[in-house]
Amino acid sequence: MTVELRHLRAFLVIAEEGNITRAAARLHVSQPALSRTLRRLEDHLGARLVDRSTHHLELTTEGRVFRDKAAAALSAVDTALDPGGLRSWPLRLGHPWAALGDHTVALLRRWDETHPGTRLELLRIDDRTAGLTRGKVDAALLRGAVTAPGLRTELLAWEERVVVLPSDSPLTDLPRVTLADLVDSPIAVNVVAGTTTMDLWPPTARPSATIEVTNTDEWLMAIAAGRAVGISTTATPSNHAHPSLVYRPLTDAPPVPVVLAWREGAGHPALPDLVTLAHEVLAGPRP
Repeated sequence: MTVELRHLRAFLVIAEEGNITRAAARLHVSQPALSRTLRRLEDHLGARLVDRSTHHLELTTEGRVFRDKAAAALSAVDTALDPGGLRSWPLRLGHPWAALGDHTVALLRRWDETHPGTRLELLRIDDRTAGLTRGKVDAALLRGAVTAPGLRTELLAWEERVVVLPSDSPLTDLPRVTLADLVDSPIAVNVVAGTTTMDLWPPTARPSATIEVTNTDEWLMAIAAGRAVGISTTATPSNHAHPSLVYRPLTDAPPVPVVLAWREGAGHPALPDLVTLAHEVLAGPRP
């Protein structure tokens, strides 16, 4: 089988819909034809991409990896064929939350000064890799462990953790907070791109309840409404100041690594400059 772009697009629609019938209707093809395309892809790759044992189609481990690779390949093709890209090639920098914290504005301003011919686009994408594995961005500012295959990372900094409290919480009376202080409160957990898990606490002294959210806005609203408390890093307070939120240092949790990540292989030619500038901005003002 010769794999064409249409085959990749068809697979991505199957992955999004989780159902062959709906995917076929969306692609305006027959269900048998789409099923044959899927089988041929699997035969070509020598791997099962979907688990057909349930009513709702589920991607296998290999299918999830291929989904990300297919999305990245199509994004690269779309970028290459964009007529506007012949005049300029923006560098897309993703982040799921907080970007570079207090240094974000400095990074953007310094980039504009030093690279006037290459626009740096800062994109918030609610995804574990901020769209990097799907080809939506060229690089990403990420926090915590980066385990997605095919990525390179550069450690930029370590950030201390803070507790995020509703303004009427009794814990706001404390100048500093410990993990033990939080065990009686529900914890808001961003399950898509957060760095907080119950593993922060000892197994015998963990909070009894969590509230799971999928993006920063939901996380902030759950805390502001008094439904939970949250744990973040020192990058969050300046980016998300709100009269209903109070931030306090968390004294006994490990710091969080901040990394710049990009895909292995050929990438945007300005990526090395971005790595260098990120380090320079974090190092402090220019002399």
